[in-house]
Amino acid sequence: MKRLAAAVISALALTGSAGADIFTIVPSTPGTPAAGLPSADTPNAPGAIAFSLTPPALPEVLSYPQLLAIWQQAGAAYGIQWQVIAAINKVESNFGRNMGPSSAGAIGWMQFMPSTWERWGVDANGDGVADPWNAQDGISAAARYLAASGGRTDIAGAVFSYNHAQWYVDEVLQLARLFGSGGVDTTFTLDRLQVSLDHARAAVVHANRRVVAAERIFRVRLARESALRGRAARARTLSDRLALDKRAVQAGVGRAATKARVAGLREVLSKARTDLASARDRSLASSFSPTAGTLLGAPSYAGNYVFPVGGGPSVVSVSHHHHDYPAADIAAPLGSPVYALADGVVLRSWQYPDPRCGIGMTIHTADGQTWTYCHLSYLDPALKAGVALSAGQQIGLVGMTGDATGPHLHLQLDPTVSYPQLQPWFQRFANVAFRWQDAGHPADTAPQTGGQVFAVVSAQAPQASGPVVLFTR
Repeated sequence: MKRLAAAVISALALTGSAGADIFTIVPSTPGTPAAGLPSADTPNAPGAIAFSLTPPALPEVLSYPQLLAIWQQAGAAYGIQWQVIAAINKVESNFGRNMGPSSAGAIGWMQFMPSTWERWGVDANGDGVADPWNAQDGISAAARYLAASGGRTDIAGAVFSYNHAQWYVDEVLQLARLFGSGGVDTTFTLDRLQVSLDHARAAVVHANRRVVAAERIFRVRLARESALRGRAARARTLSDRLALDKRAVQAGVGRAATKARVAGLREVLSKARTDLASARDRSLASSFSPTAGTLLGAPSYAGNYVFPVGGGPSVVSVSHHHHDYPAADIAAPLGSPVYALADGVVLRSWQYPDPRCGIGMTIHTADGQTWTYCHLSYLDPALKAGVALSAGQQIGLVGMTGDATGPHLHLQLDPTVSYPQLQPWFQRFANVAFRWQDAGHPADTAPQTGGQVFAVVSAQAPQASGPVVLFTR
């Protein structure tokens, strides 16, 4: 850990524009890559390579030394720094863990579009197939493509050609700089920390989902038992009362068994929460570097504000518009960390999913505004009404509870007078903590509804507990 902290400090000391030519690259002789590899000067002729668009049944899993050797061999073959290739590999497929196909159709270790792979794909392992799902082929093809895009002399421009977005160039080159300053130890230590955090977050999401499901059954059985006891009390004949009492007792046995199951599942959840806290503690030293912090999902600060979802623009995105009323749907992978966006106080919170908002809370921030968070997969149970929050304090994990079609954090002002995306603090995080999903801007006009979209009502039904948050249309 001391070595990692030293590497982080070293990385912080490296300043300057991420778009600058920050790497010293010794060009290979144009047109003469390593033996057997095609030149970067010209693309493949149509039909020149055999390849498959179908992912393998068993994805290739490589050790860290094997990965390093492939990055270095591909980089040396085409005159590209291995750290840049490693950074692209990390951002694109998380070192081969997420090989797609992506929503855009990109595939394999380095996430090539099929048409681009046909032109620049490489059979680096000599098996007769240029396979994007093979690490050696995919990584070598990425190095070739970067070289063909001018990467021997202008690495920023080459990375931009790989993905036409400045946030992407910044993220890749900052990560490559961190890998270069800290060396192999930092490269793989950061990956181990991220994997540990991802597994711990996934365990909390899974455990909380089981708790919620068991609680749902418990509430149904409790309501049934209560209804039977009420009917027994109102029965006009002794025989009816005894029959209903018997059914109520049977329902009570089921309710008690479910209650015990809930208690057991809560112990599992408590253990998962403890493991997640330990994983966060282990990653704390690395999170002080903005680049490593993005990789680890640490909070991103700008003045008195924090972007409410961690992970950075490669995985977090926001549309300028919302489908129904002024709000922000912040898309992010399931289990991504959710943070308090500013200092504030919890007004309401609900651990059991509301039919529309799911798991969430409402906070009043120090700037005088009130915000509602929705669709969390998990909310810290300590966040009750009246609890003070600090900007950047982790409050839960991204989910899709309630009326949600995919994992995201729904963020809205109460009342919904304007889009959160219009606020200057939100816009300062664009291409730093998130990327825009579209090119438009929300209309700076009166919203479709002038009142609260989520209305808080008192709990009346037996299956409810505490305030319930409901949509108004």
